Amino acid sequence: MHSSLMTTVSELGETAGFSGHAERNGQMEARGTVKGRNKQLESPSEQKQTKESTALYPAIFALRVKCLATVEALHRERRKKLLSERRKIVDRIDDNKDGYLTTEELKNWIKRVQKRYIYENVAKVWKDYDLNKDNKIAWEEYKQATYGYYLENPEEFQDATDQHSFKKMLPRDERRFKTADLDGDLAATREEFTAFLHPEEFEHMKDIVVLETLEDIDKNEDGFVDQDEYIADMFANEEGGPEPDWVITEREQFSDFRDLNKDGKMDKEEIQHWILPQDYDHALAEARHLVYESDVDKDQKLTKEEVLDNWNMFVGSQATNYGEDLTRNHDEL
Repeated sequence: MHSSLMTTVSELGETAGFSGHAERNGQMEARGTVKGRNKQLESPSEQKQTKESTALYPAIFALRVKCLATVEALHRERRKKLLSERRKIVDRIDDNKDGYLTTEELKNWIKRVQKRYIYENVAKVWKDYDLNKDNKIAWEEYKQATYGYYLENPEEFQDATDQHSFKKMLPRDERRFKTADLDGDLAATREEFTAFLHPEEFEHMKDIVVLETLEDIDKNEDGFVDQDEYIADMFANEEGGPEPDWVITEREQFSDFRDLNKDGKMDKEEIQHWILPQDYDHALAEARHLVYESDVDKDQKLTKEEVLDNWNMFVGSQATNYGEDLTRNHDEL
């Protein structure tokens, strides 16, 4: 709509023989005051063209004003709609409808958003693996969908790195699948398949999460993660220069907080304490952070206005699924 209006304005300007600076030059030329132009009487045809062009000025000006007014109205409408959508999200977070958001309400909402994301993710990929449409995903179905081409055409994977990756990932996936398959029938229900794809969310899958982390970082395969392996997982000093300050800080973190028994390495228990801490609630930490940053009057709760005034903080938070919820139908939240 904006484009078509501005195009019309431009075309009218060209018809009148001016646009931008040309418009001002046209007015000056009509008065015979343009520098560098010989002062001479205009021919009748030139006088007629000048009069026609001048007659169009008010119409073009009015169209431009109308165009700008339309654009501004659209912007106002969009701002109004965005504000309305934000207010709806705040209202949904406010469980007891008292007009305030507490840390507890924000924590519960963030956990709800996290869980919804996980189950929506499973729903999106379900049909890709449930090949026989029996509302279960057998291990053979998953293996065929994921590794079928490799298994049928091994000669196409001559690269040593590719072969190593496939040979490593296939048994690893099978082990994880069998751990998620609580009834042991080698066919995953939606809940079991959710545990397979998102093991960090399920208590009975935590040992698998720890084991896979150990296998990824333990390059010398001694069953432990030493400080150099811990650092190598996040920083590769390919140039051989001095380590940056943040790496030095991470080494201190390893010694002070990761290596609990001070033997210079992390065992499985220490790895679990690192990646799945029992005394740390991510949703609660996020909720506390949002309240701290947005609570102007420091009453330990947020009004709707405090939330809206600091909306950018919420857009970058799990509370709005990093802004994605702003594009959703709010009946889905």
